[in-house]
Amino acid sequence: MRLVSLHDRPVIAALLEHDAPLHLYALGDLDDVFWPATLWYGLEIDGALRQVLLGYLAEARLVLHALSAGPPEELQALLRLARPFLPPQIYAHMTPGAEAALAGHYAMDYHGRHHKLLLDRQAFAASIDDAVTTLDTADLADMLALYAASYPGNWFDARMLATGLYRGLRIDGQLVSIAGVHVHAPDRGIAVLGNIVTHPAHRGHGLATRVTARLCRDLLPQTRWIGLNVRADNHAALACYRRLGFAYAAEYDEISLTLRG
Repeated sequence: MRLVSLHDRPVIAALLEHDAPLHLYALGDLDDVFWPATLWYGLEIDGALRQVLLGYLAEARLVLHALSAGPPEELQALLRLARPFLPPQIYAHMTPGAEAALAGHYAMDYHGRHHKLLLDRQAFAASIDDAVTTLDTADLADMLALYAASYPGNWFDARMLATGLYRGLRIDGQLVSIAGVHVHAPDRGIAVLGNIVTHPAHRGHGLATRVTARLCRDLLPQTRWIGLNVRADNHAALACYRRLGFAYAAEYDEISLTLRG
């Protein structure tokens, strides 16, 4: 087996699409918008590509996607081979158990088990909600204020407003709920939802369900896969997404890694 640096997008896509629900972020990052910020390593066994690592450079840190539905020892082997090329600070999305390959070299701070969910088109039956509107740059100040008040650890890239895929709900003029996308790759038919939030004073009334439902309905005609990530212990969010027709696809852990001195 050997480590290879990957630069051929069709080759990467062919492997990732074998387990597309697990790799929606990575497939989306093959799009021209995201590709320049990525680096890719692969594991070859007997000349065949078997595993892929994605490194995404986000705000001066590397976000590492080490995910696999295949034999766990293969993903661990890939991580061991790639380790000399990894930076001292990493934020990782990892298939549970894969982190063992780096444990001797990195200290690890776990941020919880997460689920990957995929929308079941047959189960989705939400009607159009005319109170939910499309958000754009004119709404940015209100969006930032809502995220600061409700979801201070949220990662939001304002450039994604240009997709036209952020939906919001106002009550008495105040923006109180938002649903948007982290990844949108229309050429690949992929959308990954994110930045979904409701103001604390308005939670418990189904507002997140309404804005997410409207966004999903708008995405369905143009999208093969609609997915999202959610903490496994966020029971309120899981209940919301299940009502809309999202189903469990995979699990992973989010971990901060710091190179040992």
